[in-house]
Amino acid sequence: MRKYIVKVNGSVYEVEVEELTAGEAAQSAAAPEKPAPAKAEDKPAETPAPAAQPSPKPASAGAKSINAPMPGSIISVSVKPGDTFRSGQVLLVLEAMKMENEIMAPHDGKVISVNVSAGSSVNSGDVLISYE
Repeated sequence: MRKYIVKVNGSVYEVEVEELTAGEAAQSAAAPEKPAPAKAEDKPAETPAPAAQPSPKPASAGAKSINAPMPGSIISVSVKPGDTFRSGQVLLVLEAMKMENEIMAPHDGKVISVNVSAGSSVNSGDVLISYE
């Protein structure tokens, strides 16, 4: 058994490392041991869960939709069901790859349903807003 002193982010730790023979190393690689339970101070801070997505409402026969152009997280939603919007108006903001992307109305319309909320994650092609 060898002892080492390791410095991580300014904190100094003393660790012991057990040396294995080639046969022991091959055997331990085939059947890995369970990791030791983490101490409370070693656990990262928990991040709050994103807001639950509202369930999509059925759209009428002539409804159109605005889909997510890429995977990401919804930062803000500027419209709600029943709102009217103009062509070019920002309807919501989608964060992808640390960039905020404004999702704009392709033309005038009226919101039937909003299928996402701030904090929710979306995949490419997911329906964000249904409108007529």
